Amino acid sequence: MSALSDLLRRAEPTHISGYLWAYLDAATKREIRRALLKAVCVPGHITPFASREMPVARGWGSGGLQITLATVVADDVVKVIDQGDDDSLNARTMRALIADCSGVATTTDARAATLIQTRHRIPEDDLGDQVVLVFQVPISDPLREFEQRPMAARRMHAERDYAAIWLGLYEDHSRLNRSRFAHSYPCEVEGGYIVSSTPIPRFDVPRLHQAPFLSLFGAGREAAVYAIPPYTDVVPITFTDRPFETEAFDGPCASCGSTGSYLTEAVVDGHPALVCSDTDRCRRRQAEEAAR
Repeated sequence: MSALSDLLRRAEPTHISGYLWAYLDAATKREIRRALLKAVCVPGHITPFASREMPVARGWGSGGLQITLATVVADDVVKVIDQGDDDSLNARTMRALIADCSGVATTTDARAATLIQTRHRIPEDDLGDQVVLVFQVPISDPLREFEQRPMAARRMHAERDYAAIWLGLYEDHSRLNRSRFAHSYPCEVEGGYIVSSTPIPRFDVPRLHQAPFLSLFGAGREAAVYAIPPYTDVVPITFTDRPFETEAFDGPCASCGSTGSYLTEAVVDGHPALVCSDTDRCRRRQAEEAAR
């Protein structure tokens, strides 16, 4: 028994004393993993789980954090971003908590990461099949805006009755000549369930289609998870005469000059300007330009 205990201790990196490894107890991890396995087997299906109290407020990423802590292993390299930024308060505190309670290595480079927890963005580097992408989800059900009764919404999902979403999209195009879904654009998964793509911008939605990485979505406040397995069809819903459009920007990034990135407003040299939302990739581009 002593030899087995020593082996298990060596398998787990050093972490903060007084806490279980990766914070959650074994029963909680098993329960979350079972829910995730069901979600992966039925792509897009909203699967309930027993969401625990976490050292972050519900609505601030507790669902994504529970998935990360339930799936992380000792040799993982973890990256945490908030709207593409590695240095925001949300990203820094989440990353510190994961590292302190598990001892795993962390990085800001998406190319080196094996597990990425994200809020509102997909890293713009090409991600391979070794990566697990964990999304923090505020509202898991795309029907929530149209049907407030959970029982009725579950029945609509079971019957693939998404007429309310299609009608809402039709009304948007009729009145505004565009969709109101600036983020969380509803997408059809493998010709079946319609899911919320979370508050990622429309710019990132095409990257979910046939993506080589596993996408796990966790809503702690709603106690729900869902998943998109690798190499799965993810198609944003749209009419044949109104093609899906992503955001367009008038100019390049003010910091690195990129013309193919999602841009957000920031202050550069004392003036408002558009810069890359993916801060780490932007910094690497600037370093590459400086080295030339």
